[in-house]
Amino acid sequence: MILLTPPTGDIGHRVLGRLLDAGTHVRVIARDPFKLSMDNRIDVIQGSMSDADTIAQALPGVTRVFWLPPGDPSLPSARAAYRGVSQAFCDALPGSEVTRVVSISALGRGWPKPAGLVTATLEVDDMIARTGVHLRALTCASLMDNFARQIEPIRATGMFYQPTPGDKKLPHVAKSDVARIAADLLLDTGWTDVQELPLLGPEDLSFDEMAVILSEFLGRPVKAVKMSMPQFEEMMRGLGASEGMAQAYVEMMTAKNEGIDTLDMTASRRTTPTTFREWCDQEFRALIGEI
Repeated sequence: MILLTPPTGDIGHRVLGRLLDAGTHVRVIARDPFKLSMDNRIDVIQGSMSDADTIAQALPGVTRVFWLPPGDPSLPSARAAYRGVSQAFCDALPGSEVTRVVSISALGRGWPKPAGLVTATLEVDDMIARTGVHLRALTCASLMDNFARQIEPIRATGMFYQPTPGDKKLPHVAKSDVARIAADLLLDTGWTDVQELPLLGPEDLSFDEMAVILSEFLGRPVKAVKMSMPQFEEMMRGLGASEGMAQAYVEMMTAKNEGIDTLDMTASRRTTPTTFREWCDQEFRALIGEI
């Protein structure tokens, strides 16, 4: 049995779909089961992934787990949102039948400064690894799909906003590639040990270059606008982030600006082939149609 949580998150629901397409029965933890489609191949445990009793109900018979804390921005800190949410799961792993875990975290192992959400997700990987299970931690570059949050300003003003210099090249990966790799690992029972798999996308792009691609795709000018870090922090608070989480976002973006995503550029890019142009055609086109 495979346990997947959260099943309604943007990556989780993609992984769930791939597992069901493969004919696999899946158990999920969901706060609101009514958000899931009715499918007799899905065994739903209602509750929170941070709750020890819920974890105790979910783990019997499970040998493989997809683990991705949702990063609730209302929690007081990144550690609370990632380590805190994962503690009950990690406590339960040594006495369970689970042998393999696939997690989603971020590039940045070895970064010498606080990096907010990145630091917290890597600490979760360490927590899971210490339980003795086999682990594949998918350490992701920035997600192309984050542009979905900027559809309204792009359509209304032809601009999107980032706390990053417009000409700085960074790796970007599509969630569809991340979900495909996660599902493949969950279906494969042959791998062992603990490894990080950096997912870098096919190329490094600056936000100015991405703006050019968006302009071509939409047929009108789109511009990348650099925000200051204080402006970015204020924006995150306005979107509902706690003081601690807003600061964690600032630490993460500061680290990205300083090069945290380029610490490990040796990974093969063939496993994450979706280009930003392809993502625009496959994902952004549908999102634009919803506004």
